[in-house]
Amino acid sequence: MEVLRRSSIFAAEVMEAFDRSPTDKELVAQAKALCRDFIHSRLNRAGIGWSKPEHGLLASGGTLGEVSTVLLILGDELEYLRPNVYRNVARQLNISVNSENMVSDAFLAVAAEMFSTGITWGKVVSLYTVAGGLAVDSVRQGQPAMVHTIVDCLGEFVRKSLVTWIKRRGGWANISTCVENNDSSFQKNWFIRAVCTSGYFLKAVFFYLLREH
Repeated sequence: MEVLRRSSIFAAEVMEAFDRSPTDKELVAQAKALCRDFIHSRLNRAGIGWSKPEHGLLASGGTLGEVSTVLLILGDELEYLRPNVYRNVARQLNISVNSENMVSDAFLAVAAEMFSTGITWGKVVSLYTVAGGLAVDSVRQGQPAMVHTIVDCLGEFVRKSLVTWIKRRGGWANISTCVENNDSSFQKNWFIRAVCTSGYFLKAVFFYLLREH
């Protein structure tokens, strides 16, 4: 009962942040909650069992739930446009998911390279999609505990590199601007940007492998 009570308190605190300007700590907590939900969706789609997001924030709906929905839609678009880019991520990075340090180092190094030329929502979506692909690889290879490592790594990267940018845009809800415009030219531009965003990940993989070897 104590665990349930603490989870409810955590959920209330994170959701409350949408009623005002969120703190850095709250934005990072939301980033990790969104990552858990994104990974859970990808594991379900792959037919792999894994525990649901531990705090159950996104199932309750509200603004954070809407952000999660948008994030999943945009992730689907990236994967549809470049179906091979976000699969077998561990193999592309040439890493073993048995090593927590190796997974953490690879994820953070690739993330840093992806955002080295600037921040866009497209790159943020790509980062979540990479996290989802890496989590699927980990569970398939018998390392489900690595999912928590990936979530923590994403949260750490958001804290160090993205939180100020996200705060300036009013928080995570700003990502909805990527799908709110129904104009066909806007949609065409999103597809073009999405393809380019995938390229940032591939470039980051190249530089990571070059660094390693």
